[in-house]
Amino acid sequence: MSSPAIQCDRLSKRFGEISALSELTLEVQAGQVTGYLGPNGAGKTTTIRILMGLSCPTGGTFQVLGGSPQDPAVRARIGYLPGELRLDERFRGGELLEHWSRLRGGVDHHHRVRLCERLDLDPSRPVRTLSTGNRRKVGLVGAFQSRPDLLILDEPTSGLDPLVQAEFLLLVREAREAGGTVFLSSHALAEVQRAADRVAVIRQGRLLTETTVDALRHSAVQRIEVWFAGEPPEPELHQIATLRDLAVEGGHVSFTMTGDLDPLLALLATQSVRSLIAREPDLEEAFLALYQDRGEAPRPGDRLGASPT
Repeated sequence: MSSPAIQCDRLSKRFGEISALSELTLEVQAGQVTGYLGPNGAGKTTTIRILMGLSCPTGGTFQVLGGSPQDPAVRARIGYLPGELRLDERFRGGELLEHWSRLRGGVDHHHRVRLCERLDLDPSRPVRTLSTGNRRKVGLVGAFQSRPDLLILDEPTSGLDPLVQAEFLLLVREAREAGGTVFLSSHALAEVQRAADRVAVIRQGRLLTETTVDALRHSAVQRIEVWFAGEPPEPELHQIATLRDLAVEGGHVSFTMTGDLDPLLALLATQSVRSLIAREPDLEEAFLALYQDRGEAPRPGDRLGASPT
């Protein structure tokens, strides 16, 4: 079995009296896309800056691709897009891409051209004339152009239009299919749901859970409505342990459930059912349920997934 692409053991980071990370233990397996989620101030960007060697932890240990990001041989295998991308406005986009290429010892020029075409980026334009979204595209091409073994992406689609976001998701899938690893911090939970194999959720610098996207989604509350041809089996519905908030109006019932639906389906198989609506839970609902399960609720102003720290 190959070693993890990213491995953190009890990683901590303090800024004076403020703890940005608290004993974070996390593994990101090679060949997978992992979404890194948390509300404002959760510690996501702090984690990424440590993984890139841009900040030193105050406790714990970590490895990236089996070594240190300070090692040039390791750094050359990483494609990185920071959350706050600052580009030198004295140059054109293509000149910056070529400069980054030379620092890595050169990249496939045709691959870079194709990336620019796919992301609808004109590399001949001066950086000072580029919108926020187009500057983001320069950063994305820079991260992907070397076909790195590991992509570390902090809010990669911020400012991009939906068509470019869709193309970005294709690039992520292609990177994974080629054997690459992607560590993706994003405020767009629908994006993570479509792109990631696994998710790691943090809050206030602590890891809440690390699991598959499907497992997290199916831990969420699912809202269900059923229309019965006859009298609804209300006593039997109440006996289903994971069923909550039952409301009955004539032959129509509505309720919420978590986890396995088999007990409900077994009951419905004995009834005459006219119609059923079971809305599939999404990642945001699961995210909220995760806090509620731990007796927490996201604070007012929290924006799920986005974080300046």
